[in-house]
Amino acid sequence: MQIIYNPKSDVLYIRLDEKNQDVINQRVSEDVVLDMGSEERIIGIEIMDASHRLDLKNIFPVEFQVAMGANV
Repeated sequence: MQIIYNPKSDVLYIRLDEKNQDVINQRVSEDVVLDMGSEERIIGIEIMDASHRLDLKNIFPVEFQVAMGANV
């Protein structure tokens, strides 16, 4: 997974799948677009005007946990 923020365009992109593949963009709101891959899996999430929608100071650096027994 990658999280990329472009301060010039104020776009935050969360890439969930690193595999190169064809995607279809699906707009879910005015400022959020999902990149859908094969089998309608979400490959990425694009958030426009990110600094107005998210508290970026609390996003970076990203922390995460994997649930015990989860198949990751």
